[in-house]
Amino acid sequence: MKTLRTPDERFADLPGFAFQPHYADIADGDGGTLRVHYLREGDPGGPVVLLMHGEPSWSYLYRKMIPVLTGAGLQIVAPDLVGFGRSDKPTERSDYTFARHVEWMRELLFDRLDLNDITLVCQDWGGLIGLRLVGEHPERFARVVAANTFLPTGDTSPGEAFFNWQRFSQEVEVFPTGFIVNSGCVSDLSPEVVAAYDAPFPDESYKAGARAFPLLVPSRPDDPAHDANVAAWEGLAAFDRPFLTAFGDSDPITGGAHKNLQERIAGAKGQRHTTIVGGGHFLQEDCGEDLARVVADFVSA
Repeated sequence: MKTLRTPDERFADLPGFAFQPHYADIADGDGGTLRVHYLREGDPGGPVVLLMHGEPSWSYLYRKMIPVLTGAGLQIVAPDLVGFGRSDKPTERSDYTFARHVEWMRELLFDRLDLNDITLVCQDWGGLIGLRLVGEHPERFARVVAANTFLPTGDTSPGEAFFNWQRFSQEVEVFPTGFIVNSGCVSDLSPEVVAAYDAPFPDESYKAGARAFPLLVPSRPDDPAHDANVAAWEGLAAFDRPFLTAFGDSDPITGGAHKNLQERIAGAKGQRHTTIVGGGHFLQEDCGEDLARVVADFVSA
């Protein structure tokens, strides 16, 4: 598997992001290894909060939340998915599959970091991967906060807007990472922050993962991830530890998906689910401090 590694200087002096990088090597599934980046901040003995980003962002997305969470005595771990951020980037779109993304994070989080009693905070693809892990390894998780995410099986159509996004992601000549993140926010990001979302991708050759992700969302019953996600839903539905939804009120992409999570997951019953006012799809940008306080209160409840 051929990979690219974004030069370190691309990550110098990013606004609001003075965190030290950490790395672990994992199997790439093709006989080689991948270097995966993660942040680890806060009290090493504190409860673990796992912050999982989605498409096409990276751990930079959580920079506003980290100080609030560590200030509450929590330990945060925020990985960059393979193909994103400071993690290695396989160059071929065919290198990326739903199953591989799940296995890459499973190996990092469980085999390398040995995380337990995890509070998962997941958004977008961070939920597709994170909720799959909860369904398959519920014993590792103490609680979950799902924010603007879902776990699709392909049995229900995602709608025309999603298919339009799929087409755009494959046909646009230059994949505009920072522009996409800005477009998913209610607030208007500064040019410097937009540039920080572009930083992991010096040119189009680094964007195979970002291009691949939209096509990996199960949208048909014959999708390669269908059966594994259906099986994961059995474990996820039975997950009886606290499960909270905290969706933004202005997200046209996953709006309404919280209802399915609340209705189907045992641990969601009786929880004080919340709506983050003023939160777009990337609610960590719009209302990061608000979401972080929801998480901190949830852990301490």
